[in-house]
Amino acid sequence: MKSLFDPSVNKEMINRIQKLDAQKSPVWGKMTVAQMVTHAQKPFKVAFEELRLKRGLPGILFGGIARRQITKPKPFQKNLPTDKNFVIKNHPDFEAEKDNLIHYVEKFSKVGPKGITQKPHPFFGKMTTSEWDALMYKHLDHHLRQFGE
Repeated sequence: MKSLFDPSVNKEMINRIQKLDAQKSPVWGKMTVAQMVTHAQKPFKVAFEELRLKRGLPGILFGGIARRQITKPKPFQKNLPTDKNFVIKNHPDFEAEKDNLIHYVEKFSKVGPKGITQKPHPFFGKMTTSEWDALMYKHLDHHLRQFGE
């Protein structure tokens, strides 16, 4: 599986983000492209402890099972449910949020495994750095495919 810690993969992902424009329509789902680039920052903020969310009952019951799925090479399915904390309802500034997303993707590679939280993920629970890496790559890839990138 590809790794966002790998500088060449990281750059590839940034190139895909840079191809997005404000007029891009989704292939599936309801988010606008501006909402998507804002939404895609949320997992990075959790990984860097900039966003702290409490673990809920669904995560306690099903997070471990779901965590094992994220490490498999199969891409995320279309139209998966979104945690309410990650839903973007407003209409963010696309260019500013795209730049913010690029910042987080670059930071993920620069800080490396030692820069990722050791605290449990709010849904998946205790995760290794390779599980965090898989989650970040697959989530971002999922949403870039959602917008044709």
